[in-house]
Amino acid sequence: MKSGFITIVLTFFFLSSSTPLFAQSTTGADYLIYGIIAIVALIILGIILLVGDSLVKIEARKSGVKNTDEYSILPSFGSNSNAKRPKIAAQDNYISLTKGHDILLEGDPEERLYAEGGAKTFAVLPPNFIGMSPIPKVEVEVGDEVKAGDHLFYDKKSPSVKYVAPVSGEVIAVNRGAKRSIASVVILADKEQKFRTLDVPTLGDCSREELVNFLLDSGGWTMLRQRPFDTIPSPADSPKSIFISTFDSAPLAPDLDFVVEGREGAFQKGLDVLNMLTEGFVHLGLDARDGQLAPSEAFTSAEGVKKTWFSGPHPSGNVGIQIHHVDPINSGDKIWYLGVQEVITLGHIFLNGQFNATRYVAVGGADIDKPAYHKTFLGANIGELLEGKLTNDHVRLIAGDVLSGKAKQSEDFINYYDDQVTVIEEGDEYEMFGWLVPIAPRPTISKTFPNFLYPDLAFKGNTNTHGEERAFVVTGQYEQVLPMDIYPQHLMKAIMVQDFERMEGLGIFELSEEDVALCEFACTSKQPLQHILREGLEVMREQL
Repeated sequence: MKSGFITIVLTFFFLSSSTPLFAQSTTGADYLIYGIIAIVALIILGIILLVGDSLVKIEARKSGVKNTDEYSILPSFGSNSNAKRPKIAAQDNYISLTKGHDILLEGDPEERLYAEGGAKTFAVLPPNFIGMSPIPKVEVEVGDEVKAGDHLFYDKKSPSVKYVAPVSGEVIAVNRGAKRSIASVVILADKEQKFRTLDVPTLGDCSREELVNFLLDSGGWTMLRQRPFDTIPSPADSPKSIFISTFDSAPLAPDLDFVVEGREGAFQKGLDVLNMLTEGFVHLGLDARDGQLAPSEAFTSAEGVKKTWFSGPHPSGNVGIQIHHVDPINSGDKIWYLGVQEVITLGHIFLNGQFNATRYVAVGGADIDKPAYHKTFLGANIGELLEGKLTNDHVRLIAGDVLSGKAKQSEDFINYYDDQVTVIEEGDEYEMFGWLVPIAPRPTISKTFPNFLYPDLAFKGNTNTHGEERAFVVTGQYEQVLPMDIYPQHLMKAIMVQDFERMEGLGIFELSEEDVALCEFACTSKQPLQHILREGLEVMREQL
């Protein structure tokens, strides 16, 4: 749309500048009058085009159109519909995203798997589950022996959903946090894993109700999450659709093609389970960023799913972005989503009758010796996982990626849904005039640094924010990096004043923290957008 408007401006300017050729007798005063008239007419035309374009998109959205970028007064200038379709996406839906930004960091994990050594203690952390009561009912005590899949605790508000042990071993701690809340249930793992035997129903013969009850008891239900709010779904609900993104575009993220290798059967079985839980589609988001190299056959040849290919910079791999462009969340909608390794865990339950919480964790960062993948289990201890692998003690340990991950200490544990640990240098050294005088190259979307001249250059990042929180000003930066039909800055301000109607109207139900993490990275005002968004989501959840 912007490029179309610029074209009109240039055309109008050319026509205006050519007028004197045909009117040599025109006086200087006439030129001024004609110029003012031309500028006013141009502004009016621009306003009409912008308003008209917005109205077209609004009507398209009301009519159920999934990708409103394809609807514009000047579609040839302002949409993704003319993007060249890669050969690998010839048979399926294809969406090209132009907004976003890829952050290249040093320490990308190599595709090799460490299966020896590593973590010995594992934990399930109740605070990882949004909406859970601070003090769930714990069903084990310190000193108890448990098998993988045994019940550990449940939420008193939803007692049918069981949270189970990821490994077999001895319960060595039930740690408490503020106001005696349960912070973690810690297990010292056995060298040889033992599994609780599950009475697995036959998918083709059991009813949906029987399947749901089995998943609730076996721990499989906790693999599911629901938008909006990112909560564990209620067993009474049925989703509009279910989404799995088969690629992660975040910095130093795991290559899910490598992660699924050798576990293709479990992945397909997990998809079969998901198909019984919804009357809608199970959607797979496929990676078309390369354009030539196809993803794993586990994804491209998956059965019983609807495939959509995505290309473009981060956050194109975020499941929230894919939901927005394929099956947007409207008022009252519930959409479930999972990660690839959660789908594999579901598949193992039905293939082997065991709750197998094996995780391939990508350990990366410039301060890691030989970044690679580690075969471990859900909830591994971070310090044990990284033992002997740090090249620098002055670092930040992050469960997840650098944009939306959580800072951890060496005695902490990986979060329930994480498959990545990132280590970067602490940025606690003061840099005089760092915002004004470009010194060292750094990840940024600002044109102050000539990063755009070196698109393949990987940076050694640190945690320095290069400035403090300041006035929340309108910059337009968020819209440059968020490929959604949402005005994030307006939404954030609506959250801050708790304007519930505007929050809903501006699309809060479609967002999660990871979706606005890049906006926070780009923010000149240094606003904690992820924290603001979560506060808004919690307020809206309490209102429903």
